Amino acid sequence: MAAFAIRRAEAADRPVLLQNVQAANRFEDAIAGNRATGAADAAATLDEVLARVAESEGLPLVAVADGAVIGHLFLTYETAPAYIRADRRRHAYVADAFVQEAWRGQGVFRAMLAAAEDHARQAGIRDLLIGVLWGNDRAERIYRQAGFRPYSMELMRELAPK
Repeated sequence: MAAFAIRRAEAADRPVLLQNVQAANRFEDAIAGNRATGAADAAATLDEVLARVAESEGLPLVAVADGAVIGHLFLTYETAPAYIRADRRRHAYVADAFVQEAWRGQGVFRAMLAAAEDHARQAGIRDLLIGVLWGNDRAERIYRQAGFRPYSMELMRELAPK
């Protein structure tokens, strides 16, 4: 297994994080057909998710090998609606995760996930959620192997303009 380390994301990581986010948007656009894929879109996406991480006192993680960022995982803390029991309302959410192609299958995601789980446990969190785009079979398989199970499902219907 190749050597890598997990640490908090830093401002200096932004250029690689922008590349990662743009690559993820492009990959998901091939599946969903609705992702914004430009450089400015990646910047807006990154800024939005990092703001959610900061506001929720979450955890922005990167995986690093030989001084280079090879992946990221951004953990947020969310509050579910009142129909969820009070003791389970606050939960952790993997708001974004990406591992560069050359590093996939080498335990990078699992290592970042383990660090995120530790952070959530220390915050008293019992539930960790992650979303997966329908049709992203590889990600779904990896998430299931990591212990995630189906919880809810959103359906979408495109409306034709009048």
